[in-house]
This record gives sequence, C-alpha cells and structure tokens, in this order.
Amino acid sequence: MDNYIVSARKYRPDSFDMVVGQDSITQTLRNSIKINQLAQAYLFCGPRGVGKTTCARIFAKTINCSNLNENYEACNECESCVAFNKLRSLNIHELDAASNNSVEDIRNLIDQVRIPPQLGSFSVYIIDEVHMLSSAAFNAFLKTLEEPPKHVIFILATTEKHKIIPTILSRCQIFDFNRISVEDIRSRLEYVAEQEGISADQDALHIIAQKADGAMRDALSIFDQIVSFSGKNITYDNTIHNLNVLDYDTYFKITKAFISGDYKTALLIFDDVLKRGFEAGYFISGLASHFRDLLICKDPGTVDLLEVGKKIKMEYLENSKICSVSFLFKAIDIANKTDFNYKLSQNKRLLIEIALLNICDIENKTLSNQSDSLLNNVKTEIPEKVENIKSQKDETKIIEETKSINTIAEQLPQTKEKESSNSVEKLNSESESKSFVKNFSIKDLAKDTNISTAGKSEESKSEYNNFGLDDFDKEKFEYVWTKYAESLRGNPRLYHFLTSHLPQEETKTKYTITVDSQAIKNKLDSFLMDTLKFMRQNLNNKEFELEYIVGENDNKKKFKTDEEKLQDMIQINPEIKKFKDQLNLDFE
Repeated sequence: MDNYIVSARKYRPDSFDMVVGQDSITQTLRNSIKINQLAQAYLFCGPRGVGKTTCARIFAKTINCSNLNENYEACNECESCVAFNKLRSLNIHELDAASNNSVEDIRNLIDQVRIPPQLGSFSVYIIDEVHMLSSAAFNAFLKTLEEPPKHVIFILATTEKHKIIPTILSRCQIFDFNRISVEDIRSRLEYVAEQEGISADQDALHIIAQKADGAMRDALSIFDQIVSFSGKNITYDNTIHNLNVLDYDTYFKITKAFISGDYKTALLIFDDVLKRGFEAGYFISGLASHFRDLLICKDPGTVDLLEVGKKIKMEYLENSKICSVSFLFKAIDIANKTDFNYKLSQNKRLLIEIALLNICDIENKTLSNQSDSLLNNVKTEIPEKVENIKSQKDETKIIEETKSINTIAEQLPQTKEKESSNSVEKLNSESESKSFVKNFSIKDLAKDTNISTAGKSEESKSEYNNFGLDDFDKEKFEYVWTKYAESLRGNPRLYHFLTSHLPQEETKTKYTITVDSQAIKNKLDSFLMDTLKFMRQNLNNKEFELEYIVGENDNKKKFKTDEEKLQDMIQINPEIKKFKDQLNLDFE
C-alpha cells in the first residue's frame, strides 16, 4: 500500500501564486525580491494554519533560486530549488523555538550563522513559534538579529505577537497574516476535490470552510476526515452528521414556529435538538447567528455578507420574507442575551426555553400594539358622533350610541397589513365591545378624541369659541393636568417631565413652568398647542394660558425616601420605632 500523505502536506503551496488569501503579503515579498530590497529579519504573525511557515519557505526558496521566472517565482529546476524540494537544502534551516528556547540554543544558533551558504546566495533561518523563547534567550538574540552577517536572513513566525518583546519587534519587518475567508477556503477545497477525483457538494464544502474558522490547514484536515467517512462522494447530510453540525432546516422550522406564535412546536424542536446530542449553548448561539443571516437577507445591499452555499442562500432569501425587520431585531437581542447568560445560569435548559417563549411572543406584542393604534384611529374617525353622544344624559342612550360607533368602525377602510385587519376583527368582536363600554365612559372618550390630534403646529382661535369661561380651583387644575400627563404615556420623556413639573399660578388663568434649558423649552413648545387645547377644553376655560420659562427650577415634585417615610410614621405613632428596634430592622 502506498504511503498516504495528508492533504495539508500534499497540497501545501510551493509558490506565491498558490498561497490562499494572503495576496497583499505575497505581493510585497515578491516585490522586495524584484527590486533586491531584502530585510535582515522578518516577523510573520497571525492565527494558526493561515500560511506563515509556508510563505517563509517559499520566500527562502525564491531568494536562492538562480533562474527566477518573469513573475519572480522559483523555477523549481535549478540545483537550489531541487535540493529544497527534496528536503536536503543546506541553505534553509528551520528551528522550533518551542523545544529550543534556552540561551544555550540561541548561542548555538549564533555560532552557526557565521558559516556562509554552500549553495545559493543566502542562509535563511526560519524560527517557528518564536514567542516561546525565554527572556534571556531573546536578549541573547538581539545583537545578532540587528546586525547579522550579509548572507543571513531571519524569518520569525508566531501566533502570539503580543508575547514578543518590543526590542525584537523593532528589528523586524512585521507581516500580519489574516484569517482566510470562507469563500477562499471553499474554492481551494473544490480544487483539491477535483485533483483527487472526489465529488463534493457546494453546501458541504461551505460547512467545512465555516468549521475551519479561517484556517486552511484545519479545512484540509476536516476535508480528509469527511473523505474517510463518505468516500468519493461528499454530501451535505454526511458532512453535518460527521461534524456534528446542526442543520439549517432545524433553524428554518423553529423560525416558522416563532412567527406563528406556536410555542409548543418551538419547545419540541429544541427538545429534539438536545436528544440528538447537541449542547444547548451551541443551539442558542447558532440561533442568534441564524437570525443575523435572515436580517442581512432583508436588504439586497447586505446579501453578500451571507457566507453559505447557493442552495442554502436561496432558502435564506425565501425564509427572510416571512420575518419583519423589527421581529429580527428583537429576536437577535433575546438570543444574544441568553447566550451571554448561559454560563451563569444554574438551569440552562429553562433559560433557553424562556428565551424561546419570549421570541414566540414578539409577534403577539406587535399585534397588540397595532390594536391599540387602531383604537386611537377609530376615535379620530368619529368625532362628530362623539359630540352627539356628549349631549345625551340617559345612560341607556349612551350604550345604544356606543353600539352605533362600533358599526361605524366596521365600515372604516380596511388596512393593507394583514395584522391590522386581524386587529379590526378583534376590536369589533362582541367581547371587545363590551370591554370598551365598561372601561371607557363616553364623556372620557369625547375628551380623549381631541388628544389624538397631536402633530398640528397651528390651531385657529375659532376652535376655542365653543369653550366657556368656567372658574377652576387648584384641585381641579391638578386633576386635569395629571390626566393630560397620563394621556402621554406613549412618550416616556414627556410623560415623566409633566408628572414631575407642576405649573405655577401667575394669574387666575395664566400658569408657567420653569425649565432648565432653551432646548427643553423648544421641545415643549412644539407640544404647546395640543396642551392648551386639552387644558382649555377640560377646564372649560378658553382664556387659560401656559408658558415655559428658562431658569432655575425649584418647583419639581419632591419624592420622599423610605427613611423619610419611616420618620413620618414614627411621628404619627411612636410605637413603630419600638417595634423596629425590637426586630433590629434596617434598610440595608
């Protein structure tokens, strides 16, 4: 039986053109050979399996080649190239710093560099894993690295650049190798499969490329593993089974369950994932990535960010149509927070199941918000009917008119969105109608109708002619002001400002509020017409005025702390203090 050579060695690049994913570095090295501008020391750093040592060997072979081609690549025919290819070159020396990291090893190296090359122009010393050298060895190496003999070039390679002392870094030309992209790895694997006579699925090669995490050597090792499992025909199903990778179909199925709010199916799919031997943390991190991939498929400008095969890409594009952008934003946030808290949780399965239930509930919450919005629209469409209801004093007639309102609501134009249509049906159902009558008095509905006109910048004075000149006391004013603030809960900043700032009386009908800056005043002034309209209507006084003034504000509502509340209780009943002392209670 012939000796088997793993793909990582068999298809190791022997020229700059064959190096995958490091075009800028190979071009720089090739140009330095072209113009004969070679440094005395190079530092190649980057992740594992991206071509650091490979490029060092190609560079060493090329600078000793006596017959470079027009692209400044080694000829592979001269005596130096042949000796290198047969691993018997005396001009290129490789040293593993992980096992030769002492001062004595470096001293032996320093003695060796004095010997000139027997063949070719340069003696090249490739020191791999150079960060493993001890501090003393680094210091012993400094002088030789800075001023080596003319025939010597050092190439240092490391995966941990931060562990190398600055004095070494300053003496080297530094090349940072990048992780190889999924597409570049897939293309290289396709070439290897073609050379070996292997039929490989594109989606399977993408899975291997993603599993390699940017390392070409890892990808070739996984490729050999799959070939051993599948033979000459590599399929997507065999690949995910052998690599224990969760298939895309699982994520597509659970996404459809999320959209429909089917939490039972979502929980059963998750249970099936656990029974198949997958870790729960792996599932939730994959789910977050799945939502991310669906999101980038929502816009043609970001589709290229999706690193999957053509078949899977079409499925992503199709499934992204059923997901709204707002749903994906919220789902990514939930999945990412769950993934972050996974290691801290004592009950990991329950943590993820709660996350799945929350994702299932996203569309229901959105539908509820749309129903609330539709209710406000219904109020806006029927102001004339509400005015007629206001004049009625008999409660029986009020209920009859309310039913008439629901009839008008049914005749309103249907919205384009399916969810909004469902909301109308829910709103017009008998149970919702009864709840509407129960929770809203018709008089309140008539008043609130005028609140929904926010957004108009100008109001005609003639609109206030129907308001009276009723007197109002402080108690009535505070009640109406609080009611106005409550109507703006949908705007949290404005709501909290109005509830914590009570207008101060200047005259009988004019009130002022002091704000901290002109910017706040400008913001509040944009709502002033709506505020005046509400207050004048509910106070029934068309002369009511409100003004925002910039200055120091001493009129904010002050809320008592728990300690202050306790002191007030003790003043009313001193026995409370004795009870506190007996039980040794404290706020801490």
